[in-house]
Amino acid sequence: MKKNRAFLKWAGGKFPLLDDIQRHLPEGNCLVEPFVGAGSVFLNTHYSRYILADINSDLINLYNVVKTRVGEFTTDARELFTSESNEAEFYYARRLEFNRCEDPYRRGVLFLYLNRHCYNGLCRYNLSGEFNVPFGRYRKPYFPEDELHWFSERAQNATFVCESYDVTLNRAPQDAVVYCDPPYAPLSATSNFTAYHTNSFSLLQQQHLAELAVKLSQESRIPVLISNHDTPLTRLWYQAAELHQIKARRSISRNGTGRNQVNELLALFASR
Repeated sequence: MKKNRAFLKWAGGKFPLLDDIQRHLPEGNCLVEPFVGAGSVFLNTHYSRYILADINSDLINLYNVVKTRVGEFTTDARELFTSESNEAEFYYARRLEFNRCEDPYRRGVLFLYLNRHCYNGLCRYNLSGEFNVPFGRYRKPYFPEDELHWFSERAQNATFVCESYDVTLNRAPQDAVVYCDPPYAPLSATSNFTAYHTNSFSLLQQQHLAELAVKLSQESRIPVLISNHDTPLTRLWYQAAELHQIKARRSISRNGTGRNQVNELLALFASR
């Protein structure tokens, strides 16, 4: 079956793991995702409705714009995908405009431009909340027209909310299935590539997420599937879950030489 790609580039995106995730996601009426990211799981599953949340307000704003104004948005965004706009000077001018912009629609257009032209598709902000990823120097950034239209079509059955994972989980409806893709736990004490957003995800929050998953599955009988690195810590946090180990390529480096296989876990919390 054809897999549908997200229109954003996203560090830690779940496109490569879709088969494994689909295999272990339980059935239900509503899929709740507290860490929606680029939305690959949403775009490749078939629940009757979706509640999709993220702490990144720019991401949720963009999704609501694409959901409601995709035709106009596609026309306006395409104007920023020219050879002239693929220059460092132009990029930094748009980045500055984005950081000063308060119009939700224009911010959405600029966010897509920055995502496709910045280094490695990263989404990172400084402590003042300003987007600060440098120019990516790609030969010809791809304009995701088909992906935008597919997202908009699927989004008609989705509600997008900007809120913390615990708020989303505590409001999950009774007929829900939950999929959590938190910023991954570090593989070692020195690796801290989890600060994609100004609010980086701490070890305490990782543990809290696991505790909420236990509570939801046992008290509310809402199943929760979580993906993460396979480490001694994650195995400790997820000891109440059914664990499935999968091989995945974790790639952060731009040229591909820094890509290697690391084991990941899919932890399924379900009432027994």
